[in-house]
Amino acid sequence: METFDLIIVGAGPAGSTLAKALEGSGKRVLLIDKQDFPRDKTCAGWVTPAVMESLNIDLAEYGNGRTLQPIRRFRIGMMGQPAVENDHGSVVSYGIRRCEFDHYLLNLTDMPKQLGVPVKRIVRKDGNWQINDAWSAPLLVGAGGHFCPVARLIGDGPGSHETAVVAKEVEFEMTDQQASNCEAQGDTPELWFCRDLKGYAWVFRKGNYLNVGLGREDNHKLTAHLQDFVDTMKATGRLPADLPARFKGHAYLLYDHAERPLVDDGLLLIGDAAGLAYTQSGEGIRPAIESALLAAEVIRQAPDFSAQYLQEYGDAVTLRFGHRGSDTQEGVQVPSWIKMPLASTLMRSHWFTRKVVTEKWFLHQDVLPLAAN
Repeated sequence: METFDLIIVGAGPAGSTLAKALEGSGKRVLLIDKQDFPRDKTCAGWVTPAVMESLNIDLAEYGNGRTLQPIRRFRIGMMGQPAVENDHGSVVSYGIRRCEFDHYLLNLTDMPKQLGVPVKRIVRKDGNWQINDAWSAPLLVGAGGHFCPVARLIGDGPGSHETAVVAKEVEFEMTDQQASNCEAQGDTPELWFCRDLKGYAWVFRKGNYLNVGLGREDNHKLTAHLQDFVDTMKATGRLPADLPARFKGHAYLLYDHAERPLVDDGLLLIGDAAGLAYTQSGEGIRPAIESALLAAEVIRQAPDFSAQYLQEYGDAVTLRFGHRGSDTQEGVQVPSWIKMPLASTLMRSHWFTRKVVTEKWFLHQDVLPLAAN
């Protein structure tokens, strides 16, 4: 059995960022993921400049052979009424394809990797965690998303007791004819809020790739809401009539509503495994990256991996993202103080959709990037 200082389960943005951040620390790190890379990942697929800055990504280098769609405008509306378009005057975000982005981040680290390897067995023995009877370490980091096997070892684990947002999405390359007829513009993602304010849908073009999806709290109505949205977008020319039918699902926890403990003896959760998606937008990439950077700092300095010392990571997350359930977090997707018909009026306001919805909720422009050490 091969022994490491820590094993990271999940090689997405959170896991690969943590592995990269621990290079030079003297720690032996193993990355495990059940899938081979590159792999598809259900996600609308955009990242803010803050993410690129935190990761020290050279935009010109990344955009060489990969999708990097500059975003300058947003169309935002409530379903059933006209959208408002706001021009931000400069690039405020970037469209990426997760199959490319995640693979790129994973290749930035030289730490040992075991890809295409599901975690089938985790046992605790002599102060170490043993995985699949093949690898052991005193610290396990869960970075495997909402259903991460490491998250099952902390607290009550994933289950029906949690209020998860469930999304369905499809991303596909359009034919030349579909691309020519498509009314969606690459630099202008569209966000459409459900009338009951329990979720939103999106249409996002990245060159000849088109991404469409919808996420809601109440997943038992998700398919019907998605179909209504798709039909409307087809009628307006924003989606092709022959849209691929295979939508993929994805579940995640919003930060303000997640109750998962972040640490225990020899255990630590980051990214979606920790339930860190922004409450207002559901974005998970920036919180995943930043939680990994916060975790790396604590892991570097911790004298041991007991819950006592790992709690410094939990404290750092609270300092960065706020107290769960506090007034600093503004409700599921849309803050609870927005009620009908007020919401209908606000979603027709250029000021509100730009300054609040886009710049505050989705771009978090008021929060400085977290720098890697």
